Amino acid sequence: MLRWKRWGWHQRVAWLALAGFLAVCVDGFYVEPARLVERDYTLPLSNWPASCDGLRVDVVSDTHTGSPRNGLDKLDRIVAKLSASDSDIVLMTGDYVILSVLAGTYIPAETIAEHLKPLTARKRVYAVLGNHDWWKDGPMVSHAFAAAGVHMIDNMALPIDAGSCHFWLAGLGDLLEGHPDVRATFAMIPPDAPVIVITHEPALWPRIPAQATLTIAGHTHGGQINPFGLLTPARYKPYSYQLKGKYAINGRSLFVSPGIGTSILPMRLGVPPEISRLTLRSKN
Repeated sequence: MLRWKRWGWHQRVAWLALAGFLAVCVDGFYVEPARLVERDYTLPLSNWPASCDGLRVDVVSDTHTGSPRNGLDKLDRIVAKLSASDSDIVLMTGDYVILSVLAGTYIPAETIAEHLKPLTARKRVYAVLGNHDWWKDGPMVSHAFAAAGVHMIDNMALPIDAGSCHFWLAGLGDLLEGHPDVRATFAMIPPDAPVIVITHEPALWPRIPAQATLTIAGHTHGGQINPFGLLTPARYKPYSYQLKGKYAINGRSLFVSPGIGTSILPMRLGVPPEISRLTLRSKN
């Protein structure tokens, strides 16, 4: 305390700045990547049938299992929370493996898929691939997940029944690597049917027909380093890496998951790993 009193103001500021920097590093590299939050969202949707009002959907993206503080034990926590949820279905929007992250450990898709089996035994799970999955052999990742009970729907559309709720679910390939075939996928869907789309890259959204009531994507990690959400754009920007949460344009809706893991730099700051729990409401 005596030494502190003897220091000039510039020395005190320097020490406080150093302490603050170290605190941020501890939080960003060690504390926050190990967290797991469940965040609820209510999405009022145009052209969403009254019979589907209140449908619950859990969304997980960019798990990147093997990134620091995000190993198979974390995946098991995710699976347990999803299994215990009251959601009707689980949607996964890509990047399950890691290509490269500082201090990370690559975990094969087959191993990840084995840890998803307790979830697929309880819930219907639908998924598309992300760019990292394609870089690590997309067909192999897809086969491993399908063998574990995950419905892989890249460039496919399926009718979904959830009680009295009936809609179509379309999966579109990743914009960077998955060759999304929007026209052929929507050709499978009746013209007046309500549609939810899942894809990895939110920049694909403007190319998706207006028939899609809701598009769900990931890829951005919510910026991954985004203190207080200051970098999150209030309006949709196609190639922004800070997109997260809800966006709407002319009655069309987009939801961007902030994801779970990390890529390149093993740091999350202001964007904790998240299971997004959506309640879909009819605006009609």
